[in-house]
Amino acid sequence: YLDWNNSFEIIDSAFEKGLFVIIIGPKGTGKTTLVREYAIRKSKNLQSINFSLRTRESHLIGTKSLTDGNIGFDEGILVKSMKEGNILYLDEINAAEADVLLRLDEALDDRRQLILKESSGEVIKAKDSWFVVSTINPLTHVGTKELPPQILSRFPVRVRLDYPPEDIEYQIIKRHVKNPNEAEVLQGIKLANVLRQASAVEELYYSPSIRETIAFAKLIEGGVSAKQAAKTVFGNVYSQWGNVEFQKVNDIITSMFGIT
Repeated sequence: YLDWNNSFEIIDSAFEKGLFVIIIGPKGTGKTTLVREYAIRKSKNLQSINFSLRTRESHLIGTKSLTDGNIGFDEGILVKSMKEGNILYLDEINAAEADVLLRLDEALDDRRQLILKESSGEVIKAKDSWFVVSTINPLTHVGTKELPPQILSRFPVRVRLDYPPEDIEYQIIKRHVKNPNEAEVLQGIKLANVLRQASAVEELYYSPSIRETIAFAKLIEGGVSAKQAAKTVFGNVYSQWGNVEFQKVNDIITSMFGIT
């Protein structure tokens, strides 16, 4: 992971002071990779959950179980992480339903505790080493919603992670591709940024991620022409929004990579 905006330093300062972190940015900017790499550098266990409309309280808290006639309780990821004092990663937290957020809020306040009403009523107290990092996508992302103020306040350290400058993105690609063609790869990054900017102002429906510029470079490394790689990685996906959108992007590709 190339920490081009000193995110590790900010997150580490929050970790040392017991402050929870929220990372804000569009998809494909490396939010999840950042959290995983931070956990590795700290030699901490990472437990994660990706939120969606299907995420329920039971995924966080746990559920009762029946084994050999005995009623037990299978702890959810929130309870486990609190007990073990691990890093808990809440991915796309602004896709969670209101009831899930309310239960999560109980554990995130200053007491760092949770009443296990689903089981014995035990009070779960988080270890001092418990650390929570969450991410949110922009509200234009499907399924996301505005976070309630009380949830936002639980994450007082806010890291904004956007697409990196072109030279930094090229350095990221070099970590994944052995011998990139610099001129062609930089042209692909430039194309990706044109499409990202158009998506940001809602002129296009889709914004390509860093993983797509990496894929573009890998195809070129495999012998595919730059224009064909651009069409395959960046252009064809727009066909799902109809021929007008598809042709608009392919015209951009032709203007940047030529007719042949």
